[in-house]
Amino acid sequence: MAEAYIVGAVRTPVGKKKGGLSTVHPTDLAAHTLKALIDRTGVDPAAVEDVIMGCVMQFGPQSLDIARNAWLSAGLPETTPGVTIDRQCGSSQQSIHFAAQGVMSGTQDLVVAAGVESMSIVPMGSPVSAALEKGLPFPFGETWVERYGKQEISQFRGAELMCEKWGLERAELERFALESHQRAAKAIANGYFKEQIAPINGVEDDEGPRADTTLEKMGSLKTLKEGGQITAATSSQISDGSGAVLIASEQAVRDHNLTPRARITQLTVVGDDPVYMLTAPIPATQKALGKAGLSIDDIDVVEINEAFAPVPLAWIKELGADPAKVNPNGGAIALGHPLGATGSILMTKLLNELERTGGRYGLQTMCEGGGQANVTIIERL
Repeated sequence: MAEAYIVGAVRTPVGKKKGGLSTVHPTDLAAHTLKALIDRTGVDPAAVEDVIMGCVMQFGPQSLDIARNAWLSAGLPETTPGVTIDRQCGSSQQSIHFAAQGVMSGTQDLVVAAGVESMSIVPMGSPVSAALEKGLPFPFGETWVERYGKQEISQFRGAELMCEKWGLERAELERFALESHQRAAKAIANGYFKEQIAPINGVEDDEGPRADTTLEKMGSLKTLKEGGQITAATSSQISDGSGAVLIASEQAVRDHNLTPRARITQLTVVGDDPVYMLTAPIPATQKALGKAGLSIDDIDVVEINEAFAPVPLAWIKELGADPAKVNPNGGAIALGHPLGATGSILMTKLLNELERTGGRYGLQTMCEGGGQANVTIIERL
């Protein structure tokens, strides 16, 4: 099978709710990152064969195939098509998988994998809310109810169910959340993210981290569910952002004088219990490591999306991973989670952290709506 290489990766800073990116049209947000990717890699944009972009809330300003619209908005060639995909929170990680698979199959040589989400402009749940207002049915039909019954299906319930299953209590979640903020604040202060970010709208750094937060402040918040463990402090932040990764074949590397930064070594996606919803990173990682012939100890850096604190905590317990290697520069609790963009943003962070530290293998995973998870393993070159 042909090899697929990452030759470029860039992201915007992640803007917080009502922050510096909240007024930027999502098409312009994505266009900015696409243009930065082309500029930084120096590749001829006419040679790009497709743009695959993740976006979860494909509604209003994020509808009508935002991948295509963003590429054109960036002033790039009309000859390159674009497609927008939805695998919930893993959408742009899946865009990386599709791009790499196109290259590995030998049918494509140069593909952009990207993601975008403006949660400020297109709030989470907008398509469902709009449909219900028009009297259209909820996404789960009668046959779904026949299989799973009439019960709450939500990420919030899933997070609470994980706490119950793995015996995770609020204090442990808050200690994890505090460390996420501390790691992120340190990374920003040390300039770890500078080279990977393309500033936009006057914003140069991620806006989410709170360097001054404390366990006492977290402890003063109400739980999202009465008697539950989860609070806003132990959940990912509502955010705006975009990211883009350029995937190339060996032929494209030679033809365009590109420098491979990493080899994509494993692409895995699995489904798990849709009621628990957030647990799939565990079996997905186990499967990916097995197929790659690696152990968790072989992995130097892990990026697992902090949708809620129990997701990485349960994953660490089940995999026996070294917590120091997991989200070493903080995660979505501190840095934010712009839904469809997070997969490409995490890959950009993962690649740059491997390069900064000299690590060899990096692993990325995230929980996704419907009880799914992607895992991507890369080898730094």
